[in-house]
Amino acid sequence: MKRWVFDRIKADLTKKMVFLSGPRQVGKTWLARRIAEQFTSPVYLTWDNAQDRQIIIDEAWSPEADLLIFDEIHKMPGWKTYLKGVFDTRPAETAILVTGSARLETFRQSGESLAGRFFHHRLFPITPAEADWAESARSLDHFVARGGFPEPFLAQDPNDAQRWRRFYLDGLIREDILNFENIRDLRAMNLLVELLRTRVGSPLSYQAIAEDIGVAPNTVRKYIDVLEALYIVFRIYPHQRSIARAMTQQPKLYFFDTGLVAGDPGVRLENHVAVALLAAGATAEDTDGIARSLRYLRTKEGKEVDFLLTRAEEPSLMVEVKTSDRQPAPALLYFRERYGIPAVQLVGSLRQEVYGDIPVIRAQEWLQRHTR
Repeated sequence: MKRWVFDRIKADLTKKMVFLSGPRQVGKTWLARRIAEQFTSPVYLTWDNAQDRQIIIDEAWSPEADLLIFDEIHKMPGWKTYLKGVFDTRPAETAILVTGSARLETFRQSGESLAGRFFHHRLFPITPAEADWAESARSLDHFVARGGFPEPFLAQDPNDAQRWRRFYLDGLIREDILNFENIRDLRAMNLLVELLRTRVGSPLSYQAIAEDIGVAPNTVRKYIDVLEALYIVFRIYPHQRSIARAMTQQPKLYFFDTGLVAGDPGVRLENHVAVALLAAGATAEDTDGIARSLRYLRTKEGKEVDFLLTRAEEPSLMVEVKTSDRQPAPALLYFRERYGIPAVQLVGSLRQEVYGDIPVIRAQEWLQRHTR
């Protein structure tokens, strides 16, 4: 299945170095190799391979290379300075693509700035809009059960999807998480991940979570930072600008893999929508440079709207998610009347759509049309 960032990355490689980040097993290596097929003499090098690692250190690749792909190079000490040197001294016709599972910009290694030398693209799980674009559309039930990671999403046998997820989570914890910033408390991290799977879509209390798993609140915050940096979970925060100050400060958390969510159908549907909205905003921002964010609205009195989309820090659309309700949610009506922000209610199972001041629309069809 062709990924829709393919052409954008290929075009950007003619201008600057390109960073491609995203969750583990989301398809970055597959995409990089498909891009490599468009070049005459591409070279693929991963820091995780001892032989490739020595080639990277010695800069011993072929001088004829017209595309250099560096995978997981952020694990190399001083990687920013290294890439700066390679980029500044490369032949003009040599393109550079850097890929990694962790968010490359979050690492704290010292080194000279790469500002002005790269474009950043994020690859997310497959969304309804991307699947429809690639002529691989699937039902809402399929997305909610399988998530959007390519292997379970495209698997013919649902048991294969379940087996993938089991080993995926175990591999994340044992190989990626525990090696990140020298984290060694496997028990606490396992407990945290299992707990977070049951608290998707609810405001997070670091203190309450800390009490549940027996660690300090700062440790919980640090561990969630790691989970977020590795594209396992993402947090969305309440919108503050141009909205009353009486808003809650607690973030809400979602998983990039909807299949990991342990909750009722409504929670899993909300996670599915969150991933699709986040991916759409990030892809648009990576393309045109205009900041997008995914936030939510909630007053201290408990009036809440699931999602708020912003563009250049200004609210653009409120999105409420329901499993079957045809009537706009009271909180959605409240915020719409008070602040005048456009709104839509997405419903998982809906016999008849309602087009009023606040449209009530089938979730999957809306995501296919409006998150491209």
